[in-house]
Amino acid sequence: MERRMTQGVDKKPHRVSIQGYEGSFHQVAARQFFGKDVEVIPCATFREVVKIASSKQESDGGVMAIENSIAGSILPNYNLLQKSSLKITGELYLQIKQQLLVNPGVKAEDIREVHSHPMAIQQCLEYLDKYNWKLIETEDTALSAKLVHQHRSKHIAAIASKLAAELFQLEVLAPNIHTMKNNYTRFLVLQREGKSEPNPEADKASINFHTDHSRGSLARVLTRIADGGINLSKLQSFPIQGSDFKYSFHADMEFDSITQFDKVLAEIKPHTDSLKILGVYKKGKFI
Repeated sequence: MERRMTQGVDKKPHRVSIQGYEGSFHQVAARQFFGKDVEVIPCATFREVVKIASSKQESDGGVMAIENSIAGSILPNYNLLQKSSLKITGELYLQIKQQLLVNPGVKAEDIREVHSHPMAIQQCLEYLDKYNWKLIETEDTALSAKLVHQHRSKHIAAIASKLAAELFQLEVLAPNIHTMKNNYTRFLVLQREGKSEPNPEADKASINFHTDHSRGSLARVLTRIADGGINLSKLQSFPIQGSDFKYSFHADMEFDSITQFDKVLAEIKPHTDSLKILGVYKKGKFI
């Protein structure tokens, strides 16, 4: 996948915050977008990802999961994004492929326990049910792989990414053991405003808005988006804190030209009480 942002004159690698440990799928996503030379800052929480991504002294931005084709939207991350000053400058859809990782030379009959994040274990139950292994839930797939490497155990395996196997010198005993093959996570690339140049190939935008909540107010906004020839690829509602069941809306809009988007934005703005552009960027590919 080609880079969508221009590196500085000094050609230093990007330094971005990610959720999870080295070897996580967030790092896989960061490498796919920025290249293998990207430096990642592992964070324990998504809140920390946004905080570090917002800091000029600490990073060039961040990479954050926003939704999954099976589990759905990660709602707290939409709120973090809306409250931050970060802009979406790119996205990608990463296929989640789970691998059974062991120390070199370990065979299936040696394994007694399999460690991984509970979601990863759930994704691989059809394969795991073939064996009488004890399943141990952990906080992170990549951390599980790291601990298998550190303990040098021949009786413990981990479920994690292929990248984790490479980073921690583990062998892939069984590749692609996940049951659902059509499992994609959408990742957003976040940067501070002014950090990157506008992308002339941009064909997607994310906005947040709320209306006056009068009858038909949302319908009027959606009608103008449709009449403008823009595809509304996602509409997510959120309760407005401190209000009595009033909602704001996150909208992902796909368009043919930035002129088309600007025209529709001007059309809908009079019908909103608040409107914030979260990012204008190139629609991501499925990888």
